[in-house]
Amino acid sequence: MTKPKSPLHSGDSTLRRRLLIGLGVLLVAGLLAGLLARLAGGGHATRTDPQPSSPPRPSSWAGIPAGPRANTPPAETGAIVARPPHTSSPTEFAEAFAQALWTYDSRKVAQPDFVSGLRLWLTSEIQYADGDSAAGQVPDPVLWSRLRDNGQTSTAGQVSAHVPDTYTKAIQQNPAAFTQAYIYAVTVTAKVNVTWDGGGQGAEDRAITLAVQCRPGNDCALAAVAPTVYP
Repeated sequence: MTKPKSPLHSGDSTLRRRLLIGLGVLLVAGLLAGLLARLAGGGHATRTDPQPSSPPRPSSWAGIPAGPRANTPPAETGAIVARPPHTSSPTEFAEAFAQALWTYDSRKVAQPDFVSGLRLWLTSEIQYADGDSAAGQVPDPVLWSRLRDNGQTSTAGQVSAHVPDTYTKAIQQNPAAFTQAYIYAVTVTAKVNVTWDGGGQGAEDRAITLAVQCRPGNDCALAAVAPTVYP
């Protein structure tokens, strides 16, 4: 069964070639190879094999009751997701994106609206924009509906971001490769608190590494979510 394309789906057939040219030196060096491979692949090819539609559930989801609650109000459509900040700082941008990704009220926003809101964070340079990797961080519509039925909310706090040392060294060793795309690897950590109906609550530490594009003179934008968290 062919996997439906994500609402964030964007890209073109030249993505792999352009990124291998622009970031090839870093890839050969083996520094953050997982991130660069993810960008090179882009997640834009149509898959024909069955794929999971959402990431593994965080441990805080485990306490959600199996059955829906009665008289569940419909999710509000068109709810506003936090907008990207006007900043040239990759770490400030990454912190803001993680805050938006991990903060939601499933009762007040529909899953497609939430995913569409995250699309606004993507770079307009479609050869670098891997929307599928961002959409993959959001519970799929079926699971989101279950979260809504149980009144789940999520709030991110203690958000902190940094550029991994290995990536900083790679940029210093070959700045010419970096300036092809001006993409930074930024790791973000946070404490995420989750609540649901009946007084349920939980908290967990989360971490994510983002590919953030910050061209000189422009606001930063999201390129991709890395498949691996880099320290």
